[in-house]
Amino acid sequence: MPILQRRKHLLINAVTDRDMIRSLRIASDSIREGRVVCIFAEGQITRIGRLLPFRRGMERIMKGVDAPIIPIHLDGVWGSMFSFERGRFFWKAPRRIPFPVTVSFGKPLPPTATAIEVRQAVQQLETEAFRHQKKRMETLPRSFVRTARSHPRRFAIADGKVPELRYGPALVKTIFLARRLKILWEGQRMVGLLLPPSVGGALVNYAAMLTGKVPANFNYTTSNEITASCAQQCDVTTTVTSKAFLERLPNLAVPGKTILMEDLVANPTLAEKLTAFFVAWFLPFEFLEKFLGCEKLTHLDDLATVIFSSGSTGDPKGVMLSHYNIASNIDQIGRTFALAGKDRIMGILPFFHSFGFTATLWMPPALGIGVVFHPNPLDSATIGALVRSYKVTLLVATPTFLQTYIRRVVPEDFGSLQFVIVGAEKLPDRVAQAFEDTFGLRPLEGYGCTECSPVVAVNSRDFRAAGFRQVGAKRGKIGHPLPGVSVRIAHAETGEPLPIDQAGLMFVRGPNVMMGYLGRPEKTAEVLQDGWYNTGDIAMMDEDGFITITDRLSRFSKIAGEMVPHIKVEEKLHECVEGSEQIFAVAGIPDGKKGERLIVLHVLAEEKLDAVIESFSATDLPPLWKPRANQFFKIEAIPYLGTGKLDLRRIKELALQLAGESVEV
Repeated sequence: MPILQRRKHLLINAVTDRDMIRSLRIASDSIREGRVVCIFAEGQITRIGRLLPFRRGMERIMKGVDAPIIPIHLDGVWGSMFSFERGRFFWKAPRRIPFPVTVSFGKPLPPTATAIEVRQAVQQLETEAFRHQKKRMETLPRSFVRTARSHPRRFAIADGKVPELRYGPALVKTIFLARRLKILWEGQRMVGLLLPPSVGGALVNYAAMLTGKVPANFNYTTSNEITASCAQQCDVTTTVTSKAFLERLPNLAVPGKTILMEDLVANPTLAEKLTAFFVAWFLPFEFLEKFLGCEKLTHLDDLATVIFSSGSTGDPKGVMLSHYNIASNIDQIGRTFALAGKDRIMGILPFFHSFGFTATLWMPPALGIGVVFHPNPLDSATIGALVRSYKVTLLVATPTFLQTYIRRVVPEDFGSLQFVIVGAEKLPDRVAQAFEDTFGLRPLEGYGCTECSPVVAVNSRDFRAAGFRQVGAKRGKIGHPLPGVSVRIAHAETGEPLPIDQAGLMFVRGPNVMMGYLGRPEKTAEVLQDGWYNTGDIAMMDEDGFITITDRLSRFSKIAGEMVPHIKVEEKLHECVEGSEQIFAVAGIPDGKKGERLIVLHVLAEEKLDAVIESFSATDLPPLWKPRANQFFKIEAIPYLGTGKLDLRRIKELALQLAGESVEV
């Protein structure tokens, strides 16, 4: 202590309130005397890699002081020996030597700035600092080759037909496929793929990247017309699929010339095997790319893939994601959950889904973890058996998939899971509670969009120790923004930033934000402004930095001049019935008197509907938010997209169709 005091350190004594106030007063006096006072406003070192809430002692120091506040951010400290990554402070080797740390200084803030405002400024500095990591990042195919050569015997991928493929053999097989495909892909920039999540589907995607092609994984759950439109936008002339897959989907139209997996792998020669082995192990990466047909070396800013938006509210748009976008998001997810070599992820999301492409296809080779694929996310019995057999630690799903697992998977099958991350749709508390009651593990809700590669924010585990707790998750919220991601809540019409705990339009900025929409510069300009992406979602942020999604802007109805959120109405309806499944879907349709009116589609038995409507009528929702009894319509099933999201376009079509047969009185 005496040494620190001689070095002009101000010691904050927090033994009693009086001591704390005295310490803060000394800091204030030092600033008035013209000295520079530097404080760590978090008051503690983060235990989970997330920015802690800023303590209000800073505001007490600046009270009555006429001096600017300079926000400063230290980027790269997490993961160093001076962090609590992997639960150890100091007693661990750094990830690399030398270990780089970036110190960023922000614009001066007025002395009246609150702790929350300063924290937001520091978080934006984190986004700015992330670009300095770019020179140390790798393209996706380079990360795959590095992992395979560094850990050749580590488990890489498996599925129902391929029980185990290690990284070394996976690289050799990928190069074998790449050599055969480069002839068929000659002269093409983008190539089409119609393959389910599987070992074969993964290897073809890896091969496409190694040959310098841009893979476009088409949605096989949508209409043939939409698939043809996507292929036309990408100028795709060949599509890789499999005979077995086409037999399961006989009505699926393959765009362009069809390349069958069965033909690709047939009759390998000894020369091909030896060549693939030699290239995999001995050819430097730059020569490897050229050998496999790359016209130029791949760089981080090059286009990596085009993923088409889900089309839940309109025609799909091609989202262009660079290697930098996807590699950044992988790094952000890896830091948040501290994934290591023994971790394994359950790959049930299709590759045409942005999270399926980033997290289950490319995150495993980038971080050196394993992945187990299964093409049907609703095949509960098989998924449970695979999780149990391979000791899977990470499951990514949607609320719809969780509802199926709650009913049909025995708790022991999910015993190895450490994290269950849920996205695509809002996670109802009834589903989260039912899953926790069944499996003893609380699902962590996250948020993402295709345009952000896709993860923006996610909850994580809490940290608890004697005298200290860091909150990593809050119920009903989508968590903190990922490292390097800034979130701004603004007024939907004026664009002005809104204060804490006030709902507004959510904007996102970070290294994972897309390059733009394929062939649609006008659409890109509508949603991207000065690096900020307009998500179209209504959200609010609390003082600890946790975000709540209240609704999509497109899921509001303007009734008699008031904005009515569909999700809030759906939530209240589900509170009136027991069970965790999606029973109601709300849509808005035109109304001559009030502008719009609400329609409720449901799958409830008719004999139970009257009781639910009576209970719903007694809730505390405003009268305008309550549809009349004659606006409830029974349907066979709630429409979903292949990604697990509600098919909002189909719901609107059904609402218009069914409401046309009724008259509002």
